[in-house]
Amino acid sequence: MTEPVVEPVVAEAHQHSHRDVNGGWLRPAVFGAMDGLVSNVALMTGVVGGDASRTTVVLAGLAGLAAGAFSMAAGEYTSVASQRELVEAELEVERRELRHNPHDELAELAELYVARGVEPALAAEVARQLSADPERALEIHAREELGVDPNDLPSPLLAAVSSFVAFALGALLPLLPYLLGASSLLPALAVALLGLFVCGAVVSRVTARSWWYSGLRQLLLGGSAAGVTFLLGRLIGSGIG
Repeated sequence: MTEPVVEPVVAEAHQHSHRDVNGGWLRPAVFGAMDGLVSNVALMTGVVGGDASRTTVVLAGLAGLAAGAFSMAAGEYTSVASQRELVEAELEVERRELRHNPHDELAELAELYVARGVEPALAAEVARQLSADPERALEIHAREELGVDPNDLPSPLLAAVSSFVAFALGALLPLLPYLLGASSLLPALAVALLGLFVCGAVVSRVTARSWWYSGLRQLLLGGSAAGVTFLLGRLIGSGIG
């Protein structure tokens, strides 16, 4: 009697993915555009509330776009450059310690693994092997102690350019209808509110909220800002007049 052939059971690998919890490029780009959109539509509605002419509204919108974009770029460059310089200074401290006190740094790394539940003997051996290469040792210590990757530090120039472009594109949206010949605020408001909803919906990619909730939330927040500045423009305009 022939024995049945038993096929080996191959377990299928279970794979799953996560959202980018750091946001990557998406978060700063979307929030930069949203910032430009909200600030410029609010500025323009405030000017319209003060009974300004179409020329004045366009001029205010262009000035708001340029001023906001350059301000965002300068702020991002300074912020990221300062952060990078601080990290590089701390990395130099760590590099100097690895060079002059290798045994202490080795023991420190082993203690970190022991604190995470690794047996002391195994932790010491892992730390020894990882510390064999000075550059790899620096990378490990930077990740474990500083929470940074020495090979992936943020670029101040990239942050500045990204912020400038994102803010300018967002600020341009409510201005487009006027540049194309519109003479009232309604087309600009329609474009701005649509842009706010889309930006909010895109933000849902880095949050746990649904796209319609994020879109409506941003639409309401941006619309409220525009409404408040319109009323302020109306009050201040009538007071000056």
